[in-house]
Amino acid sequence: MTHWLRSYGLLLGWTALRSRATLPLNLVIQTCLAVGIIVGFAYLVPEMDDATALYLATGAPVLGLITVGMVIGPQEVASSKQEGIFDFNRSLPVPRSALIASDATIALLTALPGMVAALVVAGLRFDLDLDISPLVLPAVLLTAFTAIGLGYGIGYGMAPPVARLMSQLVVFVALMFSPITFPASRLPDWFESVHTVLPFQYMAEAVRDTLATPADGVSGLPFAVLAAWTLGGFLLTHRVITRRP
Repeated sequence: MTHWLRSYGLLLGWTALRSRATLPLNLVIQTCLAVGIIVGFAYLVPEMDDATALYLATGAPVLGLITVGMVIGPQEVASSKQEGIFDFNRSLPVPRSALIASDATIALLTALPGMVAALVVAGLRFDLDLDISPLVLPAVLLTAFTAIGLGYGIGYGMAPPVARLMSQLVVFVALMFSPITFPASRLPDWFESVHTVLPFQYMAEAVRDTLATPADGVSGLPFAVLAAWTLGGFLLTHRVITRRP
C-alpha cells in the first residue's frame, strides 16, 4: 500500500505537470459549457416553469462532467498514444491502477469547478429552492467516475482517430438526444428504451434527485447502474494498460 500511495503521489504530480498547458483551457471550456447551457437553453423555452428550470440547472453540471470524462479525456489519451507518452507511462515501475487513479483525479478536479459554477448561475438565474441530500456527493462522484472510466475505456481501447470520432459522437448524443436537460418521456419510445441501458439518464437522475430530493426519496437504481458502468470502464482501461504491447 505504501508503494501504491507513493506511486500515486508522484504520478499525480507528473500528470499535473504534463497537463499544465491544457489544464487551464480545459477548465475554462468546461465551465463555459455548463454555464452556457443554463443561460443559452433558457432562451429556447418561452415560459420557464420550475420543472424545466430544475432539469436545466441539474443537467448542465452533468453535461460538464460528461464533457471532461468522455470527450476531453479520450482526446487526451489519443494524443498521449501518438506522442509516445502512453508507452512511456507503461514502462514506469508503478502499479497500473495508480496510473489510472492519478489521471482520474486530475480529470475530476478539472470537472468540479464548472459544476459548482453552473449550480451558482442556475440558482441566480432561476431562483430555485433546492433540497440537497447528503447523497449528492456520492452521486456526483459516481457520475464523474462513470464518465471518466468510460472515456478512458474509449481512449485506451480504440485507435486514436476512432477515439476522437467516438468522443464527438458522445457529446452529440449526450447534448442533443439524452434525457439530461429534459424528461425521457419526450423521446420516442424506442429511444427512451435505449436510454434505460445507457448511463446518461442515470447520471442525470442521480444528480437531480440528490439536489432536489423528491417526496418519495432518492432511488438507488441510478447509483447501482452507474457503479456497474464505472467498474466496467475502469476494468477495461486497466486491462488495456496492463496488456503487453
